[in-house]
Amino acid sequence: MAALPDAEALCAQLAAALRERVGPASAMVGIHTGGAWVAERLHAALGLKEPLGLLDIAFYRDDYDRKGLARDPKRSKIPFDVAGKDLLLVDDVLYTGRTVRAAMNELFDYGRPRSIALVVLADRGGRQLPIAAQHCGARIEVPAGKKLRLRRNDRGTLSLELERAA
Repeated sequence: MAALPDAEALCAQLAAALRERVGPASAMVGIHTGGAWVAERLHAALGLKEPLGLLDIAFYRDDYDRKGLARDPKRSKIPFDVAGKDLLLVDDVLYTGRTVRAAMNELFDYGRPRSIALVVLADRGGRQLPIAAQHCGARIEVPAGKKLRLRRNDRGTLSLELERAA
């Protein structure tokens, strides 16, 4: 397998591509945890006027009854009215589409946005639901039995890594 792309460079490329899309009604929401890290970078680079929103979709997952809460649950925080906004929904790795479905379900509990565009750092394929990213940093083929994970070190630097799937 080829080397994984540089996550920092992908963030910069996404920010450049999104500049054309951002308007007065634009707002951004990141999905905890990796999507929130990417959203922090993009939000700062784009200078959006609305504060960054963050979602923890744990209660909205379709496998909640089986998995329960994560070890370190976060709190969702949308500090703006989503009604009528053009939302940029940010996640780190797009795989089955189930996380994005859960995030959209939660977003609609906050109101009815004008639009939602999905922004992902990496798309690894393997969709189980009809969900596609409108903005994608890289498409990455992941070998069977592996998982693509975004990591952040103590200095805040982002990197993509492959690890054994559970």
